[in-house]
Amino acid sequence: MTTVRVHLGLGSNLGDRRAMLQAAVDGLAARAVTVVASSSTYETDPVGEVLDQPAFLNACVAAETAIEDPEALLDAIKDVERDLGRTTSGPEYVRHGPRGIDVDVLLAGDLAYRSARLSIPHAALLERRFVLIPLLELDFDLATPDGVRLADALAALPVTEGVRRAGAPLALPVR
Repeated sequence: MTTVRVHLGLGSNLGDRRAMLQAAVDGLAARAVTVVASSSTYETDPVGEVLDQPAFLNACVAAETAIEDPEALLDAIKDVERDLGRTTSGPEYVRHGPRGIDVDVLLAGDLAYRSARLSIPHAALLERRFVLIPLLELDFDLATPDGVRLADALAALPVTEGVRRAGAPLALPVR
């Protein structure tokens, strides 16, 4: 069986944030996405369209999966988010607003993929310190499929986005 190494970003800014990140790691394993490494956790300032919200707890993980279709991988991840109470519609939903859990596909091996639902590498990957710092903790030599080194992208960013180490890596699922 062929497996693909994927890198995922996890974030939460509501409730027990660390417990939500851990529940996402645990839920991924039930969907054939096995986390094999976790970065430390980082408390980060909100970025994007909604800045008036609580700080996030973020981490990045490396995972192995036999799911080769990017859309099927996204479906598995969205199932985990839904299981943990995430909604992406309705009157309470605010894009980029507070959320109990968010899981993003950042990289999938050397795959470059674009659809209406998904961009791999993640469209904002090279612009977000809160993603680059934990990703580089996992693998300092990571690069995008077109050869952009993530360490170079981080070095080029201004130090205006608050990213503070908050705790130990998340627990890996028992295999």
